[in-house]
Amino acid sequence: MVAIRDLGVDDVDALVALYQHLNAGDAPPTPAAIQAAFTHPGLRHFGVFEEGSLIASCNLMVIPNLTRGGRSYGVIENVVTHADHRGRGHGQVVVRHAVQQAAAADCYKVVLTTGKKDPAVWAFYERCGFDPSDKRAFVIRRPAGGLTTSSRLC
Repeated sequence: MVAIRDLGVDDVDALVALYQHLNAGDAPPTPAAIQAAFTHPGLRHFGVFEEGSLIASCNLMVIPNLTRGGRSYGVIENVVTHADHRGRGHGQVVVRHAVQQAAAADCYKVVLTTGKKDPAVWAFYERCGFDPSDKRAFVIRRPAGGLTTSSRLC
């Protein structure tokens, strides 16, 4: 039986283990990062469980906004399904759940980005209802020394 629910601090070990299927070799989060991730207003983590094991997850951040009549928007990140459970719809279940929760929070849109260059991953997000032609994302990554206001930035 498959169940979906909000994740809490008690789920951290299972979630960090699952994240190895997203970014293998990632260092584990610090206790401060765990605390911040589970107490940040508007940030929710969702998990799909099969026979008590966490097999898929994503998070949703609902961000207050002053445009669009003051309606918030949502950002979905860290979408992952355990490698042994892919291709069975669990990823779609967790992403659709996050989108439903964003709708319940009256978000006017939901944004999702991916760093994956695999067209199959893109097709997955399209099957979940995301339009790849609607927006363009630009990213600045934090270099080892941290973000600065160097001449390379605006």
